Amino acid sequence: MTLFQYEIFCSSTLVFKRTLSILSLFSSQGLLTMKFLSVYLLALISITVSGQATSFQNKVEDLKRAFSAVLDDTSRELAGLTARLEDMEAERAELDRAHAWQALHMAAAAACRGSTASGGTGPWGNAVLAKENTRSCNQVCGATVFTSCDADVSIGGYTGQATSYTQRLGHFYNYGCDTPGNTDVKFDEVKAGGDDVFKDISSGNWFYRFCCCRKP
Repeated sequence: MTLFQYEIFCSSTLVFKRTLSILSLFSSQGLLTMKFLSVYLLALISITVSGQATSFQNKVEDLKRAFSAVLDDTSRELAGLTARLEDMEAERAELDRAHAWQALHMAAAAACRGSTASGGTGPWGNAVLAKENTRSCNQVCGATVFTSCDADVSIGGYTGQATSYTQRLGHFYNYGCDTPGNTDVKFDEVKAGGDDVFKDISSGNWFYRFCCCRKP
């Protein structure tokens, strides 16, 4: 028996007991007639059914309110989860960009190591600096403590795995330390957009240029 059925049972029992008391009273006073009994029972049934219907309706309304509260809580949880997933996706994209630039910088360092006649000797760790498109590497290096320029390297690479031994995978060039060389702004990392690291020759991004600087 459910709680609702139990409540109805208790209510019916109480009504039945009260009915017996009222009928006993009227019988003792000689007022109990068939007409009176019929009217009384009809009224009693009407009141009982009405009371049960009201009770049932109240329970339905309670369930509606409870269900609405659950829906509201669930909606808030889903909204929070969606926002968190969007944040994680943005963080992942930013990390991918950072790693792509780091890979390019490591390639630039390797290019400088191979382009330096001395092999990168000296009392300090040598520096790879982004080359400004309008200045020579002598000027870029000269504005820092790493005043000596050993090379100006321009490097670029294609995305994806090689599929043949004749496929061009990247580009390199050495413009020398004395002149700005090719002044195309697309070769200047500092002036590039964050996602430009993923571009290649198809969008005119042949190279990124770097200065190989050394402290004498």
